[in-house]
Amino acid sequence: MAPSGTQRESPLYTEIARQVGVDFVHQNGRTGNFTILEIMGAGAALFDYDRDGDLDLYLVQGHTLEPTASPSTHPALFPSDRLYRNDLVESGALHFTDITDEVGITARGYGMGVAVADYDGDGWLDLYVTNYGPNQLWHNEKGGTFTDRTAATGVGLDGPQDPPWSTGATFLDSRDDGRLDLFVTGYIDFTLANHRPCQADNSAPDYCKPTLYPPAPDRLLRHPPLGSTASGGDKVGGTFADVTAMAGLSGAFGNGLGVIAADLDGDGATDLYVTNDAMENQLWRNRGDGTFTDEALLAGAALNRQGQPEASMGVEAADFDDDGDLDLFMTHLANESNTLYINDGAGLFQDRTLELGLAAPSLPYTAFGVGAVDFDFDGDLDLLIANGAVTRIWPQVQAGESHPLKQPDQLLRNLLGEGGRGHFEATGIELGEPAVSRAVALGDLDNDGGVDAVVTVNGGPVRIWRHRGPRATPLGEHWIGIDPRKADGSPAPPGVQVTVTPQGGAPRLRRSRRDGSYLAAQDPRVVVGLAQANAVSTVEIRWPDGRQETWRDLAIDRYHALHRGAGTASDPLPRAED
Repeated sequence: MAPSGTQRESPLYTEIARQVGVDFVHQNGRTGNFTILEIMGAGAALFDYDRDGDLDLYLVQGHTLEPTASPSTHPALFPSDRLYRNDLVESGALHFTDITDEVGITARGYGMGVAVADYDGDGWLDLYVTNYGPNQLWHNEKGGTFTDRTAATGVGLDGPQDPPWSTGATFLDSRDDGRLDLFVTGYIDFTLANHRPCQADNSAPDYCKPTLYPPAPDRLLRHPPLGSTASGGDKVGGTFADVTAMAGLSGAFGNGLGVIAADLDGDGATDLYVTNDAMENQLWRNRGDGTFTDEALLAGAALNRQGQPEASMGVEAADFDDDGDLDLFMTHLANESNTLYINDGAGLFQDRTLELGLAAPSLPYTAFGVGAVDFDFDGDLDLLIANGAVTRIWPQVQAGESHPLKQPDQLLRNLLGEGGRGHFEATGIELGEPAVSRAVALGDLDNDGGVDAVVTVNGGPVRIWRHRGPRATPLGEHWIGIDPRKADGSPAPPGVQVTVTPQGGAPRLRRSRRDGSYLAAQDPRVVVGLAQANAVSTVEIRWPDGRQETWRDLAIDRYHALHRGAGTASDPLPRAED
């Protein structure tokens, strides 16, 4: 509960944003014209920028939409994104300090989302910010300052053929060459000049549907190997090349919002799943050579069970049914229901939303951000969902709400393996008063094993929900945390999979990820609840290149940094072409 006492008590979470020094308020720039742009945005990233062992916070900002205003004439109306340093390790207490100006970040675009990766392999995490307008790449200068490398790397996407409005983004090694490429989703071809007035059913002005505008293209930007002539000798990794057509992704058009880079069919190559707002989703299978084919319809993951496209804002890839493969969950508009596609192990999916109890709890709400998190430490993955409408809620209008899109966020408990009940249930846990929630970034801010949540609010103050840790659960359940690292201790690349087998229990597959949710970047550490198990038999890591290693008898109730090459190696995963 927030210090003001205005929010209801939760048995597991306490809202602490201002208490720990985060005073960020999102500016959507609304002018009363009901432009679709002003109801989106509000991305967030949790990442350890200075490698001191705790998670720092980056928050994406908007600005005024007055057409006559500019940063030079009205600087106060164009605030920058903010970077908050976590002082936990240095001070022993969870507290954040705004260091945006100190580290040299000036990001005054109309921000959407953020992706995080060590794109140039120097051991330090960099930031890629998507915008309505040119994007930005901020290069981390070894935990000191950030340098704008957008022009030098060619990733601004501000050319005549590029999407004017970028949303989701993720880094991936599309060719298994050790270099990180960048996939960026485009939303719609919208400008303030082509804005169209729309109305609600009662003829009152309201926000338009995205389908009134042409869809924007997605882009795959490939990173050449260091030392190649294509790199141009750039000391921090060289210029990216647009290989969208070469990679078979010319058909990646749709009102894109979310993107996941993961091996969804178990062949060892990283696939792409793109969620498109009010259009069919796309599952781009990686052929193993860096080219892709859209197999979403064939795989059963393009449309819901009624054969209909849905709004598809947020997306998560996780093993919800604990059968050793990655399922797909995505969030939608009110009256559509959120959707869970269960993976059969070979990358074929079935919509099991209704059977697993996920339809009814989601029907009243429009959902954006989503995170898979074991909040009760029982070993399976629950769901935290951020809700906020995109058309005005009439009772709130009548009550005089200035931003009448507020809805409550949700926690859904996973009971798939408990007593044969096989479904999710709404917990009734209140995460504050209703708000216009958007992104969800999950991470353990205080390193106590309880995964906390940053929830951004469109046109409002960010919320930080601190999990009270294992002490808040009924029986003080156990847990283990895994932090995959490269051999030199630097952050691991995306695509790592971790399997934890509790003593006497079934294995639990987890994806170490930074992408997912909605316009957000996550803590890549894996936290697995162990319930009453008091030991772990094995921890297995499958690295992106297929190498597999095993660690045994790791201590519980703590984190372990597991370096590549330090475990017991096993045979690598066979490639599809082998």
